[in-house]
Amino acid sequence: MKLHIIDAGQFKLDGGAMHGVIPKSMWHKQNPADESNMVTWTMRSLLIEDGPKDSSGRNRKILIDTGMGDKQSEKFFGYYFPSGKNLMQSLDEKGFQAEDITDVFLTHLHFDHCGGAVIKEGEELKVQFPNATYWSCESHWQTATQPNAREKASFLKENILPIQKSGQLKFIEEKEDVQFSENITVKFVHGHTEAMMLPVINFNGQTILFCADLIPAKSHISMPWVMAYDMQPLETLNEKERILPEAFDNNWWLFFEHDLNNECCKLIKDERGRIRGGENMNL
Repeated sequence: MKLHIIDAGQFKLDGGAMHGVIPKSMWHKQNPADESNMVTWTMRSLLIEDGPKDSSGRNRKILIDTGMGDKQSEKFFGYYFPSGKNLMQSLDEKGFQAEDITDVFLTHLHFDHCGGAVIKEGEELKVQFPNATYWSCESHWQTATQPNAREKASFLKENILPIQKSGQLKFIEEKEDVQFSENITVKFVHGHTEAMMLPVINFNGQTILFCADLIPAKSHISMPWVMAYDMQPLETLNEKERILPEAFDNNWWLFFEHDLNNECCKLIKDERGRIRGGENMNL
């Protein structure tokens, strides 16, 4: 098994929205904002080479999330200020082409997690990875294709419907700790959005939790640090209270999709017994 960090670029989001009820006097120290109160975040995907091999003798190459892509309008990007590398540049630097990817695992279908899954050629929308199975779950797919008014701006039909049209979409069964591959199980959480999927990766005897937007950055390990973007913030809090002790007790690494400076960390308890981010690691 091999892991590859894939840099899908950076973007900006409102600092207040990313930190919910936490005052700026606290979060600004960890995630500094610019003069417009915007904070820079990364879009960090993970490529996993995992068994068993397919019919052609290749290991599965599982790409977890795809960043926001580059097919949206100038007006759209003007809200988010994307910068840095794009997904395909980063894959190419690691020695992979679009045709190599066997699985695209989409934790959820917000534009900054799935936009790179679909490209635009002329006026045609098509999947970026022609040989891949695209994985979602049925209840989240329904939420994304029939969105509520509050979440509608995050679910863009041009990122989603071409996946179904391609015939490459499959659903993961929604049950606790479902086995996705030889070394990956899946946890379902519902606070940020309906049925977001968190891969739990067994990597050479250690466990890595891909946190997606349950814990977008190391600072969000603290229980009250819940994004205003979350559909059910109290459910997010409950999920953190359930999952973080499990991660601490079992010495898991947490993988952060949006933290600009920290890829992974382990957990510690402070003098008051509260779980906090501890030792950092770069994969």
